[in-house]
Amino acid sequence: MRETHRTDAAPAAIGPYSQAVRARGTFVFLSGQIPLTPSGEKRVSSIEEQTEQVCMNIKGLLGSMGLGVDNIAKTTIFLSSMEHFQTVNAVYGAHMGDQPPARSTVAVAGLPLGVDVEIECIAVIPD
Repeated sequence: MRETHRTDAAPAAIGPYSQAVRARGTFVFLSGQIPLTPSGEKRVSSIEEQTEQVCMNIKGLLGSMGLGVDNIAKTTIFLSSMEHFQTVNAVYGAHMGDQPPARSTVAVAGLPLGVDVEIECIAVIPD
């Protein structure tokens, strides 16, 4: 029914979860990506740089499965503050192409390791 996926092209899980899970051969569920480098170094820089790293982690994880951002059907963005919305939106939009996926964006009380942005995705594997 499901297959977990791990790659060195994105940071390792920092808790009891998988980087991604492929379900029924059609969907891939990516765990939330935060601004860690693939080697696990924390990016404590500007919100632009944090969002850029998150998008690169998503691309690295998808790429390791032969997929790209055009396979993403839905994302959820978690922000430490809605004050970051416009900035994150601009960086995210530059990565998601002309037909971006469906998306929700919410502000939360806190994110892992005190970062300002986390993005999770659901991707579709083509037939």
